[in-house]
Amino acid sequence: MRKNRLSQNLKKPDRVLFIITLLLTVIGLIAVADASAPIAVRDFSDKYFFVKQQLGWAAFGLILFFIFLRVNYRFWEKIATPLFLTSIAFLIMVFVPGLGAKFLGAKRWLIIGPYSFQPSEFLKLAIAIYIAKLAVNNKKIKAYFLPVIIVALLIMLQPDLGTTIVVVGVAMTQIFVSGIPLLYYLGSSIAGILLCIVLILVSPYRRDRLFTYLHITQDPLDKSYHIRQILLALGSGGIFGVGLGHSRQKYLFLPETATDSIFAVIAEEIGFLGASFLILLISMYVIRGIKISINAPDKFSQVLATGITSWVAIQALLNIGSMVALVPLTGIPLPFISYGGTALTAVLAASGILLNISKYSHEKKK
Repeated sequence: MRKNRLSQNLKKPDRVLFIITLLLTVIGLIAVADASAPIAVRDFSDKYFFVKQQLGWAAFGLILFFIFLRVNYRFWEKIATPLFLTSIAFLIMVFVPGLGAKFLGAKRWLIIGPYSFQPSEFLKLAIAIYIAKLAVNNKKIKAYFLPVIIVALLIMLQPDLGTTIVVVGVAMTQIFVSGIPLLYYLGSSIAGILLCIVLILVSPYRRDRLFTYLHITQDPLDKSYHIRQILLALGSGGIFGVGLGHSRQKYLFLPETATDSIFAVIAEEIGFLGASFLILLISMYVIRGIKISINAPDKFSQVLATGITSWVAIQALLNIGSMVALVPLTGIPLPFISYGGTALTAVLAASGILLNISKYSHEKKK
């Protein structure tokens, strides 16, 4: 009966969100091709090395995007538990010698044959689906927080504080929407913030990032080098930018040009106006996601849409915020834009699910 009612309410997916998703993907490919060229030439003698890889992942992600757009969102409720447990297993496997890959002191990648991927990116979607299922079943409060704590501990062991903040932030947003007592929510939020501060202070490199954020002008050739190069790129761009492809900071001055710092290259080349347009597109994605969540047909779809939307919002806020020195550098990629196949595939797959929910949504009276 319920399935028939949902089928009768079926409509076309949110057209604005559909266009924005594809447009952000195209902009991301252009940005990666541009920002990664100098380092690709230096390391691989092929300026298209990184964008060719990103194109392959984008194609795979778009296939998932169109498939998931057609798959009824109720399917994800049925497989929520095995999907979440599989994601946990992948997180554990990164610590297994021969399977996990260590890069820059962190074990965040899993190698299977000729391919490598970052399990924590797919976990963002898996935990969003799992918490949405818990909300439908009206589980006890501890049932919400236990999986979040387990996931946070596993990601911190890699270590990856930035991804931990995103995952916990998404989960806490969903838990809030699920309707748990406000007192419990506030208490757990305060505890999480205090724990985050402790994790920053006990880790030398995280502590250095925090102190660098507080004292940007100190140690310009070492600890504050990255943020100063970012600010130089932003300042050089001015209102209209230096021109697409004409960034100077990307020529081995600015670290992580194609990943964490790609927004700085974009702002340098197309200026304040171009960067503002990109922020506008991401903001419109979030606004459409919020609208889909508000008009969702049931609690599962509402909480899941909230999770996917907050994922993009929190991650974009942290990345762009760190680029303009509003928050300390966190090493978080910009959704749809930064180089990284796993991140792009995961967010495209999630967007397909969000668009499927929009097909069943209905306008609610104020």
